[in-house]
Amino acid sequence: MATYIFNHALIEHKLTLMRDQQASTLVFKQNLDDIAKLMAYEITRDLPLKDKDIITPLCPMTGKELANDIVLVPILRAGLGLLDGFRDIIKEAKVGFLGMQRNEETLQPEEYYAKLPQNIENDHVIIIDPMLATGGSALAAIESLKKKGAQHIVLACLIGAPEGVKIIEDHYPDVDLYLAHLDDHLNEKGYIVPGLGDAGDRLFGTNE
Repeated sequence: MATYIFNHALIEHKLTLMRDQQASTLVFKQNLDDIAKLMAYEITRDLPLKDKDIITPLCPMTGKELANDIVLVPILRAGLGLLDGFRDIIKEAKVGFLGMQRNEETLQPEEYYAKLPQNIENDHVIIIDPMLATGGSALAAIESLKKKGAQHIVLACLIGAPEGVKIIEDHYPDVDLYLAHLDDHLNEKGYIVPGLGDAGDRLFGTNE
């Protein structure tokens, strides 16, 4: 599989607005919604289709419809920020939720909440999370979904660090990774640089 980094003028423009530390919660959320829609459009471009016989006002015809259901899985809590934009484009999508938190003893992410649709073996599962930093939460989410039977998984993130990208590529080469932008590096605290700060705090206004 592969890593895809979008090269899109509108995404670059809106991401710059989000990165600005003076951006309000409203500006941050509005631009995140817009970028999520643009990403959803591109990510679903080559999904498999199947024939469907219909009758138009003029004649019968064979059209196309999605061959499999789509399941959106935000990683709580910041992943919720991408959900509205993706659902605006993929209105028929089912939604599951995964909550990950760090074990203070092992320092590894652990699942604390999972609510997923049933029978996702043949579904097209899209994990959404704004930031791919160390990659720990994303790895845990992919592993959890695979244990629950998911076979077709992609990971969609707003911003990624090279360290996180490498982790995903090394551990799950069968999972396509989509990034709006690849940033430079992680700092000593594990934050993406230049990044945009804590996406969850900026999204929900809890950084004050």
